[in-house]
Formats: sequence, C-alpha cells, structure tokens
Amino acid sequence: MADTMGHSATTATRNKSVVIGFCLLALAPQIFELIWSIGTIFGWGAGRGPIQVVAAHATALVAGAPAGLLAAAGGDTKKASSDVLLALIYSYPLFAVAVLTIFMTIRSAQDYVGGIVLMALALFALWASSDLQGMRGFSFGAGTAPRMFGGLLVALGAGIALTGLLSDGPTMAHYSWRGPLFVMASIVFFALAIRPLGVVVSAFVSFLIAAMGTHETRWVETIIVGACLTAGCALLFPYVLGLPMPMFPRFLVQ
Repeated sequence: MADTMGHSATTATRNKSVVIGFCLLALAPQIFELIWSIGTIFGWGAGRGPIQVVAAHATALVAGAPAGLLAAAGGDTKKASSDVLLALIYSYPLFAVAVLTIFMTIRSAQDYVGGIVLMALALFALWASSDLQGMRGFSFGAGTAPRMFGGLLVALGAGIALTGLLSDGPTMAHYSWRGPLFVMASIVFFALAIRPLGVVVSAFVSFLIAAMGTHETRWVETIIVGACLTAGCALLFPYVLGLPMPMFPRFLVQ
C-alpha cells in the first residue's frame, strides 16, 4: 500500500510539472510578443507596447474568445481579431489538454509530451494561416496547404500522445534549458538591436550572449572568434550581398 501511495504521489508530481509546462506552452506566443514589445520602449522596434500587448491578450483570453465562440454559435460570420483567434485556435485547446492531463495516467511521458508539442506547432500554423485565402471551388488558395498540413500534424500529434497514454515507454529525459535560452535571447537581441546599434555591435554582443549557453565557454577564445565573425558579417552583408544594413550605432553616425 505504501508503494502504491508513493507511486501515486510521484505520478501526481510528474503530472503537475507537465500541466505547468502545457500552460506555459499555451501562452508562449503571448509571452514572446510581450518580450518583443519591450524593445518599443527603447525605440528598437515597431508595434504595440507592453501595456497594449498585455491588455489585448488578457481581454482576448478572458472575454474576447468566449464572445467569439458565442457569436459563431449564433451564426455571426464576422471575423474575430487576431488576438481572439490566437486564443481560440491555439491557447484554449492547449489549456484544455493541460486540464485533462491532471486526471490522466501517463505511461510514456516522452511520447505524450512530444505528441502535444507537435499539436501545438500545428495549431500555431493553423492560426498563422487563418487570414490566408482558402479553397475556392477546386482552386487552391494561399492558406489551403498550410491548413491541410496543420490538420494532418494535429492528427499525428494526437496519435503519438495517445500512444503515450496506452503503452509503456520512457520517461522524460533530463533537458538543459541553458543553451536554448541564451541562443534564443541572442536572436531576439540581434533582431531588436540591429537598427539602433548596427551590425558591428549587435552581432558581437549576440555572439557573446549565445556563448553564455554553456559552462565550458573560454572567454578569451570566444571574444577572438566573435570579433572575427563580426568582421565577416560587416564585410558580407553590405559589400558581398549588398544589403543596406547600418554598420555602427546611430548616435555615433549622427
């Protein structure tokens, strides 16, 4: 009995971690846009500010999406906003999966989580292609192929997740977030800093941020390699490829 209770407690703890992960996955596009919008405070990008992003997505999740469902059920064909569609097509289904996961016995965590992640990618693709033209008779529109492949990927992901519930398999392997986190941070920094800081500064700093993704970084060698790669980018983009990219920070040029 003690073994059974211990096993149940372990299963509940693992399910709780998976549920939290699914909830974060359901809000990943909104969180990414919020992080991206912080750059607008410093003039590094265009678009909505952080307060506007939070207000828009909170309204869509709490009120906009339910109102859209009721309107669609009532026969209203008026197109919902992009934020509402994101909540309906992407976030709500993943929240539903997270709630159901609480009551499930996961026999193969890798299959189950991997299947849900595939479904999340497919749902995001369906949302991204929601404003593209669909089928007109026998004529394919721009959004036909993405929706077909998105639907197939949803079915494939659901099948893999179902396998994780019905058959025994490996548990979740240990995964280090340090590398992907700093690599993504370097990409976001480069995208936000390229206009105000130029290629030289943004490329070099982005390389240093990415190098922080491992404990084995040797900073002397990293700085030398970063300087060489930055010099290569400074020659490649404007002279070889002919791209009109700023080389140095605006305040130095002005």
